[in-house]
Amino acid sequence: MSVITEKADLSLKYAAHYNEVKESLREGSPQIMNDLRGTALQDFIRQGIPTRKVENYKYTNLQPSFTPEYEFIHQRITTEVDLNAIFRCDVPQLDTHLAFVSNGWFYENNRQLSELPEGVLLGSLEKMATEQPGLLAKFATLASTADDPMVALNALYAKDGYFLYVPRNARVEKPIQLINLLQSENDTFVTQRNFIHIEEGAHVKLILCDHTMNLNKYLSNSVTEIFVGQNASLEYYALQNHHNNSASINSVFIHQERDSTANTLYSTLHGGLIRNNLKFILDGENAEANLYGMAFIDRQQHVDNFTQVIHAKPHCQSNQIYKNVLDDESTGAFSGRIHVVRDAQKTNAFQRNNNLLLTDKALMQTKPQLIIDADDVKCSHGATIGQIDEDALFYLRARGIEEKMARLMMMNAFTHEVIQQVKVEPLRDRIDELVDKRLRGEMARCHDCAYNCES
Repeated sequence: MSVITEKADLSLKYAAHYNEVKESLREGSPQIMNDLRGTALQDFIRQGIPTRKVENYKYTNLQPSFTPEYEFIHQRITTEVDLNAIFRCDVPQLDTHLAFVSNGWFYENNRQLSELPEGVLLGSLEKMATEQPGLLAKFATLASTADDPMVALNALYAKDGYFLYVPRNARVEKPIQLINLLQSENDTFVTQRNFIHIEEGAHVKLILCDHTMNLNKYLSNSVTEIFVGQNASLEYYALQNHHNNSASINSVFIHQERDSTANTLYSTLHGGLIRNNLKFILDGENAEANLYGMAFIDRQQHVDNFTQVIHAKPHCQSNQIYKNVLDDESTGAFSGRIHVVRDAQKTNAFQRNNNLLLTDKALMQTKPQLIIDADDVKCSHGATIGQIDEDALFYLRARGIEEKMARLMMMNAFTHEVIQQVKVEPLRDRIDELVDKRLRGEMARCHDCAYNCES
């Protein structure tokens, strides 16, 4: 069977499933989501599940992840299990507003949401879009189904996810922590759609933790749209730790207005296949975006970070630092694109991707890109791929440090620059500890979080 035929067969398989269940998908869904499905179907069929021949996916083969027969969860399943009571996340002294999303559905019995500051809304996207559609006026304006088939597939199947609204000048001092759980008795396809609107002058910290609760196969396709208002700030931390039978496609779109700041940090500790799409639009003067990421992978795991930063207005700044440690036969990719549009003068944009290969079989592919249509700018990009410095290793061993410990020290030092960007101190300490465990090979598949475990 040719690659073209395989691509067509897989795409038609998912399109056919939509036609079988479209009435179920539309039932109970808000109009704003149902209005997208017709165009999304056309865009998905036109583009199909991307192969390596598609430029934006040339380093990631999604075809095997879409091949298994998955169960779909198109209707909310009411559970009698209290996730607040039986799930604990081992992040000591991390005081957060805690909420859960299970298989793409916002968990209705999140206890701590009543403690949120006045006016801050966190809940089910499906419910909020039905009850307060005015708050989602910008829904689907960033995530275009015409530009990416995974966004089109998400719009086709999406039913729920989380919704976060932070009103003008509100400060959410405690971080909001969202636990994304994948748990099913069968191999499962999960679709999740999220929407965040941070009004002018507001400030919020968001921590997302991904967990697979058993060893079934999971394919998760998530899309998040984030609007950061004038003089507002967002800190967005994502901890990814799935098992090797999982595939995760995460697309996050962030629009910033003038004088706003948005920081993102992806910490990938484990996962079969992970693709992170991250697109920033700096659409107001003096906006600042900081993109950080680190990944630690081994065996035959694969992580691909695809970033786009569009400087649409003058006097903006962006920084990107991504670091990866690859062991065994793992593979990684980084594609970072900075686009400074015409008249976006006085732009400062910097990008760096550093990679450490621990074996000769590990493979890293990196593609930094600059597109500059303005003339008064400061922009730079760079990438390195290498192995542990043998001279530095010898230096440590000559001072009585055994080789294994010396290597761990060097790998920890390599990633320390990224870890230090975590501004929530207890979270930074915990990530530091998890990274150390990961490098020692001591990581559990759900980074020490327990489900139905006794204390």
